[in-house]
Amino acid sequence: MPKFSSRFSAFPIYPLAHIPARKKALLAAGVDVIDLGAGDADLPPPPKAVAALQAAAEVPAMQRYGFGLGHVPYREAISAWMHTRFGQRVDPLTEIVPLLGSKEGLAHVAFAYLGAGDVAIIPDPAYQAYLGGTLMSDATPYVYALRPRTNFLVELDEIPAAVMARTRVLYLNYPNNPTAAIAPREYLERVVQTCRERDILLVYDNAYSEMGFDGYVPPSIFEIEGARDVAIEFHSLSKTYNMTGWRCGWAVAKPEIAGALTKVKSFTDTGQYMGIQAAGVAAIESWAEFVPQNLAVFAARRDAAVAAFRANGFACEAPKATMYLWIPLPDGMSSAAFCDRLREEQGVIAMPGSGFGAGGEGFFRISFIQEGPRIAEAARRAGVVLAAMQQASETIGA
Repeated sequence: MPKFSSRFSAFPIYPLAHIPARKKALLAAGVDVIDLGAGDADLPPPPKAVAALQAAAEVPAMQRYGFGLGHVPYREAISAWMHTRFGQRVDPLTEIVPLLGSKEGLAHVAFAYLGAGDVAIIPDPAYQAYLGGTLMSDATPYVYALRPRTNFLVELDEIPAAVMARTRVLYLNYPNNPTAAIAPREYLERVVQTCRERDILLVYDNAYSEMGFDGYVPPSIFEIEGARDVAIEFHSLSKTYNMTGWRCGWAVAKPEIAGALTKVKSFTDTGQYMGIQAAGVAAIESWAEFVPQNLAVFAARRDAAVAAFRANGFACEAPKATMYLWIPLPDGMSSAAFCDRLREEQGVIAMPGSGFGAGGEGFFRISFIQEGPRIAEAARRAGVVLAAMQQASETIGA
């Protein structure tokens, strides 16, 4: 059998890889499964987006290759939204890159900026696309543990000087998956300044920009002075419009950086289906009426989740953004062991913190992808597992 490459062998197991098969087996066994794992809401996309896709399917020209240019009205809708939402003017043809979901762009941009001997700073825990792009570029990942001590922020001053000297790329994601942390403006200003001083590409994953609660409005990195010189920002229709499976997103950057990602993509794909991009136009144009009502649903689910998990023995705070709770476990309790028992004994699917990287150990993540009563039932079952594991630990220690 042909040998795997050293690059491939360095890949960790993807945190969601085994979940679908186990879920299917549990359902087949008659288990009442409550899936709070993936950030994949059970809510519908904007009706106008569905109608636009249906209409596009009847247009012969939409069935052709989109290539890198894609559906120009999609680029124009993104440009208009960036100005409306963030006050940023971006050229639709030279500063926007349509993507097959932001995930592939987050990985592919590394190909243009990293090589052997280079370093990418990666939050830990984090979305695995950051690590994937780094490893596929033969670069070295430097993982920085996101812990409560720093409010789950990557503090660049704590990174060794020798590492910073080799750093070419910094991945950041705020509002953050999986921790739900947000980044103060003062912090972003410091990061941008450091990236400018050291000529580091700031890859800013802003997939949760429209999921802020309690009056919090997540910013664009381009609202920070000087960011246009060094940053590329990624957006997605997945979470904002409940369109995860549509795989539709975009990146924004100055022409030189956007052009680098476009060049890489010219060797890896021939563009998103233009019918989906047409649906993306309809989704973006429905932002003003759709997003507030959709966000209200997530806010209600967040409140239900916080109350239910607190009532069942867990300490958790109400996040100001995202669709997740990042819940601490008692000291010494394995997040993988807890989530495995929760799934196999109680039929509840949650994500162990260690699945997002070693820095996530001691936590688990649940998503607001079910209605409040189902989340409350999941919390009750989680409390049963927590109590059993604590009792077992006490018995062993006695």
